[in-house]
Amino acid sequence: MEAVVQSDDYFMLSGIQHYAFCPRQWALIHIEQQWKENVLTTEGNDVHRLVDDPEFDETRGDKRTVRSMPLVSDQLGIRGIADMVEFSRQAFTSEETVVLDGREGYWLVRPVEYKRGKPKPDDRDALQLCAQAICLEEMMGVSIQEGDLFYHEIRRREQVEFTAALRVRVAAIVAEMREMYAASRTPKANYKSHCRQCSLVTLCKPKWTGKGAKSAAAYVQSWIGVQEQ
Repeated sequence: MEAVVQSDDYFMLSGIQHYAFCPRQWALIHIEQQWKENVLTTEGNDVHRLVDDPEFDETRGDKRTVRSMPLVSDQLGIRGIADMVEFSRQAFTSEETVVLDGREGYWLVRPVEYKRGKPKPDDRDALQLCAQAICLEEMMGVSIQEGDLFYHEIRRREQVEFTAALRVRVAAIVAEMREMYAASRTPKANYKSHCRQCSLVTLCKPKWTGKGAKSAAAYVQSWIGVQEQ
């Protein structure tokens, strides 16, 4: 049986998305405790405020909607908040349904995560949503096959299937995060086009510290050479 992580060693679930985007970004935020807002993070905060309501718990017909639901996985050692979890009433029980206190029937569980922009070319958002599903499965003793990412820019949901490969990648990322944190190691920068979107770009300085970047001394020498011409 897999060992349970000690409660004081839990990582933020949202860090999985940070790590998938850039391990250095995750380390700057979660190891070095650095953070800086930009237009994109501010817009993201505004979108999440629309659904951030821990008191919201509404049932309409065969659907129950809960917002800002606390999540935890003792096996992975992660904690977080689900923007929204939807429960849909079913007529028959299965491994994909749960019984809810005070409510008749059997209920499918579906996490929904809100994002400010549009679908990404990579899997970082899907990984975060899959981690939420893993937490819900552990908490409720249920199997969750899919969830949704709602993108504010395009105003629609994108369905995410929680495949075995996606689940393995979530566990692998958490293991890498734990190893990096234990070593207090921040990876070197690797400048890519997505660096321009990062709120930490001025703190990270990927063009200076990344692969192929010039040293400060080399830069000064080149500047002096230009001035002498």
